[in-house]
Amino acid sequence: MSVSTSVTARRMVAAALAAGALVGSASVSASAADPRFDRSHVAISRVQSNAPGFDDRSARSLNAEWVEITNSGRRGVNLNGWTLKDKDGNRYTFRHYTLAGRATVRVHTGYGRDTSRDLFQDRRNEVWDNRSDTATLRNDRGRFVDSVSWGRHHDRNHGRDDHRGHGHDDHRGHDGR
Repeated sequence: MSVSTSVTARRMVAAALAAGALVGSASVSASAADPRFDRSHVAISRVQSNAPGFDDRSARSLNAEWVEITNSGRRGVNLNGWTLKDKDGNRYTFRHYTLAGRATVRVHTGYGRDTSRDLFQDRRNEVWDNRSDTATLRNDRGRFVDSVSWGRHHDRNHGRDDHRGHGHDDHRGHDGR
């Protein structure tokens, strides 16, 4: 092999490596921009499992039982198909709803007119157990997003358990009586 052939071969290899690096960096940039790869900024921020007053299944009582979901990110998140579930399997599915960036929505148990800040499960019975329960949020693919537990035996539940909005041990946001 001559010197000129060797130089040409090295230049071709260098060009191929540079092209490969360029394609690799472009694919990383594309995946970073793709919202499917974005880490969710959506979490359960507060829960009021025990409505003030008597649990009499009235609209007022049912709507005073709620879970707040907060998007701490700058961009809105489409929650269509996401679910909020208790430990007994009661499930609420978000329909045609986008949670704006840096916003919170309150999901009430009872009946009402949905707005950008308040959604209603349209149930006639309480969902959240006053003494012990777990609220679990999953995305439209069924993947775990967040959970909050309160009361006795909450340490047996899977997922993150930091009592946000719950329990008698931690009163941050706990509105139960």
